[in-house]
Amino acid sequence: MTSVCVKWAGQKYDVVADFDESPLIFKSQLFALTGVPVERQKVLAKGRTIGDDSWNGLVLPEGSMIMMIGSAGAIPQEITTAASHPADEEAAKKKIVLPAGLKNLGNTCYMASTLQAFRSIIELVDAIKDYRSTGNEGERSHTLTNAVQALYQKMNGATRQEDGSAQVIPFAVLQALHMTFPQFSTRDEAGNLMQQDANECYSEVLRLLLTDLSRANPDKAKNITQFLEGRMSHTMKCLEAESEPAQTSEERFVQLSCFLSQEVKYLQLGIKSKMTEEIEKESPTLSRNAKYEKKSSISRLPAYLGVQMVRFFYKEKDKINAKILKDVKFPMVLDVFDMCTPELQEKLRPMRAEFKEYEDKKVEQLRMSKVEGIDAPSGAEKKKEEELEQIPTSFPDDVGSNNSGFYELKAVITHKGRSSNSGHYVAWVRMKDDVWAMCDDDEVHQVSSDDVLKLSGGGDWHCAYVLVYGPKKIYKL
Repeated sequence: MTSVCVKWAGQKYDVVADFDESPLIFKSQLFALTGVPVERQKVLAKGRTIGDDSWNGLVLPEGSMIMMIGSAGAIPQEITTAASHPADEEAAKKKIVLPAGLKNLGNTCYMASTLQAFRSIIELVDAIKDYRSTGNEGERSHTLTNAVQALYQKMNGATRQEDGSAQVIPFAVLQALHMTFPQFSTRDEAGNLMQQDANECYSEVLRLLLTDLSRANPDKAKNITQFLEGRMSHTMKCLEAESEPAQTSEERFVQLSCFLSQEVKYLQLGIKSKMTEEIEKESPTLSRNAKYEKKSSISRLPAYLGVQMVRFFYKEKDKINAKILKDVKFPMVLDVFDMCTPELQEKLRPMRAEFKEYEDKKVEQLRMSKVEGIDAPSGAEKKKEEELEQIPTSFPDDVGSNNSGFYELKAVITHKGRSSNSGHYVAWVRMKDDVWAMCDDDEVHQVSSDDVLKLSGGGDWHCAYVLVYGPKKIYKL
């Protein structure tokens, strides 16, 4: 890769060019930086116009100047390509607009599923939409954030076929991802891009986005990090020296881990299994290694909670990250109350009482409607219900927190195959109520909650790997 300087409209951009890739990827990167669509770009180097398909033997030294001519503007509809597969008739009947699919550019399903799952986090999408860089335009973090921003814009404005389906080609995001995280650009002996770990992509890209978005908007009330970052408290007690004071610490997290030991059959148990563990470390009291009990509990709950199913382990014999196919059930509604510190539990109790009252009222309304022979609510009545005032899901003094301990499943990234660096990744994203979208690269289909619950593992079918939970909402009745 070579660092070059691109001059456009009186501005200069430091860009990394890979002459082993097609110029189209380089131009997609320029689009992410400048907003000039690829088809409007005229790129000149050494007096030659660069096409889309080949550099024609052109190799530039470090620091070379490249000129670009073209005007930024609205993204033309031709940039997005309508998918050819038949749309789901049920989705069309309900007038549910499914997400635009993302074209697979060669083992890029790990990236596509991550980008689709992120779109289930409304506040993150809004922060990306409003993003304006405050740093060096050539910074790699800016390049990736800007590329994701442009991609989401294209997905929202995608040209759709009569059946409602559409697809977008994520060239710029892939190039920016490779620049920012070179580990995702590895190739096999034939020169093809290799499959990557979707959870690693999810974690690395989310960490970068939070850093970049928070830097661009440091206002705590609008800081997206508040919505995705929780805090975990740890207490370490020496089991061999009762007189030794307990050690306490706290760390931040954006994802919890569900460990799949033999006895784990449910998500909650897998998360809790490592919250109390025995470790060995040096004791200052005994001046030797001793056994300690480490207890962990959540001291702050974020609005959105990511959970990784730890399905892969390194198999020395085969030199691969082998997969645990174990069936582990996960809920549509997750309650993490008993994973929290006593102090946080006390703060959660008032809202949990409101949840119980809300559910009791709904049960009573349903009972009365059956007793009186009233039919199910009509469309107009249903709309009226949706317009009810929503009860806040965060504490008044902590924007982006969760004030109940209840979460609702928003997205799942699944893996089908036998190792993390092979097989296939798919995103399953909740659209509304019981309606979900199965985002399999450029193929997007409507599915139900029952279909999603079947992703718990146990065979060669799609297995849940990364789960995204968001705030469960209730309304004033």
